[in-house]
Amino acid sequence: MISRDEFVSRFGGVFEHSPFIAERAYDAGAIVEPLTSGGVHAALARVFRAASADERLGVLRAHPDLAGRLAIAGELTEDSRKEQAGAGLDRLSPAEHARFTELNSAYVAKFRFPFIIAVKGLGKDDILAAFETRIGNDRDAEFATATAQVEKIALLRLQSMLPES
Repeated sequence: MISRDEFVSRFGGVFEHSPFIAERAYDAGAIVEPLTSGGVHAALARVFRAASADERLGVLRAHPDLAGRLAIAGELTEDSRKEQAGAGLDRLSPAEHARFTELNSAYVAKFRFPFIIAVKGLGKDDILAAFETRIGNDRDAEFATATAQVEKIALLRLQSMLPES
């Protein structure tokens, strides 16, 4: 059986900068070997959903802005960097970058957490369209959407790390 330390070391970042999710899943005995992306995701997602609203908000706030200052400064996690680059967010024109910056600022001002979307398979135009639509949501709807996107990102990350279930 994988040790707690090894599990947390390997999967503690699947939910951005939130190792408590992996710790709680392991401590609850929810980790079953052989490890598969579906099995680990189910265990981690259960913990995420059971976390307090403040803890889930903390997970949302741990995510970087899309094409934001952390990307410019080269300070994204490796997963986030690859995800954003795969969507072309590292190759924005000055006008596109200005639009992302404007939307990021308006979104965070309204919701108090960054815009989160699983970018795999999406291009910058898809992301901008989703951004412009979702900024019109109310806070409860957007919190639900953002947490669902966090779970999708976690699954995509696990699928790149483990065999499917």
